[in-house]
Amino acid sequence: MQSGVQALRAPGAGMASWWRAFPQAARRYPWPTNVLLYAGLFSAGDALQQRLRGGPADWRQTRRVATLAVTFHGNFNYVWLRLLERALPGRAPRTVLAKVLCDQTIGGPIALSAFYVGMSVLQGKDDIFLDLKQKFWNTYKSGLMYWPFVQLTNFSLVPVHWRTAYTGLCGFLWATFLCFSQQSGDGTLQSIFIFLRRKEASDKSPEK
Repeated sequence: MQSGVQALRAPGAGMASWWRAFPQAARRYPWPTNVLLYAGLFSAGDALQQRLRGGPADWRQTRRVATLAVTFHGNFNYVWLRLLERALPGRAPRTVLAKVLCDQTIGGPIALSAFYVGMSVLQGKDDIFLDLKQKFWNTYKSGLMYWPFVQLTNFSLVPVHWRTAYTGLCGFLWATFLCFSQQSGDGTLQSIFIFLRRKEASDKSPEK
């Protein structure tokens, strides 16, 4: 592990050295490695949606997203995916489908509820359940068009010690949508498409 850490910290270490060291760190210390990678990708999703919305970057908001991802979502995903594997071991088709079903009916709603409530707490809102009540169902239905397909691949092909990292990688796009929904949307895919069309129209209007 020491050699891996040295490769990561060495001045001027190239991307190739980083990628050689990362798998070693993930195998030796899977929990912190997976959680930190998950949080980094989730935070990048918030930064991307801010860029799409325009205006100055709100790094305080990104820090809130990162805080929530580190303290809850990354750890929850790490523990949850291992509990699923322990309860339903193996990669048989029926087992994989059972894991996906459990993930979408139990894990997904918990993570989504924690995001909306957690962000409201960190933002100091008076009604910390308002976003949850207004946007949960729309967001959950939107997630059903994405996450079951992600988790089919995750449970059937990805080793257990990489599953949180893989979820974070796929969650980058989801985090972009989720953070947009929490700040500007209503949890539907339609809301972000409407926003992007309006933004495109407003960007073109000075040229007319």
